[in-house]
Amino acid sequence: MATLQGMSGIDLRALVSELSGKLPLWIGKIYQFDPKTLGIRLNGEERAKYLLLVETGRRAHLTASFPPPPKHPPGFAMLLRKYLEGGRLLSIRQSGLERTFSLEVGKRDTSYHLFFELFDEGNAVLCDADLTIIKPLWHHRFRTREVVPGARYESDAPDCSDMPLEAFGALLAASDRDLVRTLATRCLFGGAYAEEVCLIAGLPKDIPAAAADPGVVQDGLLRLIAQVEGDRTPVITDTGCWPIVLAGSTAIQRFSSFSDALDAYYPRAEKPEEKPGKPRMSREEVIRKRQLQAIAGFEEKIAQHERVVVALYEHYTAVAEIIAVLDEASRKRSWQEIERILKENDHPAARMIRAVHPAEAAVELDIGAPAKIYVHESIEQNIGRYYDQIKRLKKKKAGARAAMARAIVEKPPEKREAKVRKKRWFHRFRWFYTTDNVLVLGGRDASQNEELVRRYMEGGDTFVHADVHGGSVVIVKGTTAHMDEAAQFAASYSNAWKAGHFTADVYAARPDQVSKTPEPGEYVARGGFIVRGERTYFRNTPLGIAIGIACSPEVAVIGGPPAAIAARAKVMVELAPGRFEQNDIAKKVLKQLRDRIPQSVWKEYKTVLNTEEVAAFVPPGGSDIIEKHEG
Repeated sequence: MATLQGMSGIDLRALVSELSGKLPLWIGKIYQFDPKTLGIRLNGEERAKYLLLVETGRRAHLTASFPPPPKHPPGFAMLLRKYLEGGRLLSIRQSGLERTFSLEVGKRDTSYHLFFELFDEGNAVLCDADLTIIKPLWHHRFRTREVVPGARYESDAPDCSDMPLEAFGALLAASDRDLVRTLATRCLFGGAYAEEVCLIAGLPKDIPAAAADPGVVQDGLLRLIAQVEGDRTPVITDTGCWPIVLAGSTAIQRFSSFSDALDAYYPRAEKPEEKPGKPRMSREEVIRKRQLQAIAGFEEKIAQHERVVVALYEHYTAVAEIIAVLDEASRKRSWQEIERILKENDHPAARMIRAVHPAEAAVELDIGAPAKIYVHESIEQNIGRYYDQIKRLKKKKAGARAAMARAIVEKPPEKREAKVRKKRWFHRFRWFYTTDNVLVLGGRDASQNEELVRRYMEGGDTFVHADVHGGSVVIVKGTTAHMDEAAQFAASYSNAWKAGHFTADVYAARPDQVSKTPEPGEYVARGGFIVRGERTYFRNTPLGIAIGIACSPEVAVIGGPPAAIAARAKVMVELAPGRFEQNDIAKKVLKQLRDRIPQSVWKEYKTVLNTEEVAAFVPPGGSDIIEKHEG
């Protein structure tokens, strides 16, 4: 029974069966209306059109019309459009009788799986053909599974309707409860449908499950499933929305399809109307209100930072010990390994650590107040950071009060500007994030190659280099399942690109294999290194770089291996070794990026999108743009 709180597994079985009967379908535009609700336009044969509405954690059905979409599509909707739009819907499946179903979409030479979870808080998860997660709507880490990029999507729901009789009998025999409760909980039928199975089977619902005839029970169960899948009589009653009419229930309204019933049952989201007569504030009143809010915000942050300083002094010895231990550990292990060890450790100091920030070599401590600590700095330096922030905030607060004392001068409305990415320490190197969010760094010249190895290569990192003379030293900051992306990065920013090659061999080694100490009689040039021991090779690695525009959470030009950039960029352009020198190709790339986004958005991005930002990701040597045609 579908209630206002959500659908059951049997309801979802009915819906999946109904939708599967409309195949073949093709994916049209995808929308995200709010943090939990998505919509997909489906195109069928003979110009049939369907609107699939999914409210994660609650319901899924076809609808007569979508809610009003937001003016600017959220990032997850844009990602789904990039991967799925135009693809063919190959199948619609439910995971057992769990409240989870998936759309398998074929596109070009591969397929993708989009899972929708209608239980608990709900989720939507995009996976590749091997069920490796590309991106979930919400990231979750549970005790038995992880819903994060790079992890495998796991779903092992029971399905009593597909269970051999012997296994079904063992399930009943192992239960210490009555029959109706066993079917409701162990088979995920819920109370109402479990009672219906007992009625169909002609068995008392309070009979011990272990005493019931498995064959009779299974026959009743399968007859109910067959009715839900093939002989639906959708109704709305005073208790909810049903795909079939259960014994003893009275229909208030009947429908030709279960989707129609669900669409009528659930409240329709309408665009809120502006309340008439609401007094509007003058521009001066709005500015004054914002100034007061800003001052209150500064005061709150100052108080927070002061509490952190007090807490750091109160826990001085413990924090100093954490800094010393993590500083030493980070030079021998990757931050991913350190994070795993901390989760498994029950030491009081380990329990103080709430979060790990690998890119900043920092951790967040719970010492009565959340405190971010940088492990390569002393506790005095960390406290100094907070004092500096307090000083800056007090200066901003004083400036806001001074502005309030001055008369407000009328100014023309300011142009809306996009949130621009802040500069971080690694942006002066070549860099990108792998598809599973691991930072990869590369040197721009011999001096940066030296600096990366001497200063930033830590235990647990991986040293990567093209097997040619001349090229970036590449450091993978942790463990990734996408070493092919790091190898392509190293191959592309090497002399293989200058030479016009389209593939190159690349090798990887551990940090302890890399040295500046030559053998007697040998010489190591600046930016060069000796690598001893066995290496891992990536043969015939294709050269290729993509440059694109990331819009969320900040606007920026990004570049790197095409597969990694595709998951983050709104639009992108791919390069291969070719004829045009670095500055000329940067101008061509900039023009293509500008042509692919709306003019209104371009005006907001002017401060970010320029030839210099694009040229920073163009490999040295000649390049051509790879022209792609959608088909």
